[in-house]
Amino acid sequence: METVQAALWVVILLVAMALVFDFMNGFHDAANSIATVVSTGVLKPTQAVVFAAFFNFVAIFVFHLSVAATVGKGIVQPEIVDTHVVFGALAGAIVWNVITWYYGIPSSSSHALIGGIVGASIAKAGASVLMTSGILKIVAFIFISPLLGFLFGSLMMVAVAWICRRTRPNKVDKWFRRLQLVSAGAYSLGHGGNDAQKTIGIIWLLLIATGYSSAGESSPPLWTIISCYMAIGMGTMFGGWRIVKTMGQKITKLKPVGGFCAETGGAMTLFLATFLGVPVSTTHTITGAIVGVGSTQRMSAVRWGVAGNIVWAWILTIPASAFVASIAYWVSLQLY
Repeated sequence: METVQAALWVVILLVAMALVFDFMNGFHDAANSIATVVSTGVLKPTQAVVFAAFFNFVAIFVFHLSVAATVGKGIVQPEIVDTHVVFGALAGAIVWNVITWYYGIPSSSSHALIGGIVGASIAKAGASVLMTSGILKIVAFIFISPLLGFLFGSLMMVAVAWICRRTRPNKVDKWFRRLQLVSAGAYSLGHGGNDAQKTIGIIWLLLIATGYSSAGESSPPLWTIISCYMAIGMGTMFGGWRIVKTMGQKITKLKPVGGFCAETGGAMTLFLATFLGVPVSTTHTITGAIVGVGSTQRMSAVRWGVAGNIVWAWILTIPASAFVASIAYWVSLQLY
């Protein structure tokens, strides 16, 4: 494989861009892991954010780097990647994230990054460089992860309702306020494990392409792993409140029991996907779980209009970020 030793400043700039994306990912997705704890009143927003950031970072010790390997080596053929492709991919993802954050739409940072990689690679070398198996797996999980979240969330809710059927409601409320800390911690762990690895994957792709790392190595340099986990944790600490409201209250009103079931369902899905090495969207997963919990009360408890708008944002994410990335790829060719 030919590697072109790019100018060091270009590589440093792109690594910084990737870490900004990772920070934004934490910022954008902080809402997912804490929306339910905040909207049920278990933790104050500031406490919840620090709590989530801590578990985001701890994930470094829990998960194997299988998602990073998928992003780094399983979406496009690594040999066509150069600094322009990486710039295009990151610019596409960041621009789409800013747009959706500004309008308060919970879209997926993960799929924005995947779309960015796909768009910039096609702009450079056409569709033949895409690795179909990796992309199909990711696209399949766009539908599978919310469905699994829905399934686990609703099953947890039914099970809990049956177990607590003879207990006084205020007692149940009290138990689950405490238990929600466990489920929110597990969910943040899953968020850190799956999401930080996507950025590790793209930095790894960049280092292989520019000759600063070899394609044969089983894992990227240690500094990339630590800096990515730190960036996502910091992003979560500065989390975005606009999206918290949509996730926690607008889709369906949640009580602590519902919050616990939604987060546990979401966490189970994220652990499974990370174990399989599939980059999934934490946003899709928790939304599926919240809808699952709401639908066990009655189908009208879910505000399907809001859920429908969110689905549109998902379907658009990959094509939109791919389009922006292809333009950014062309711009970078003019710049350096």
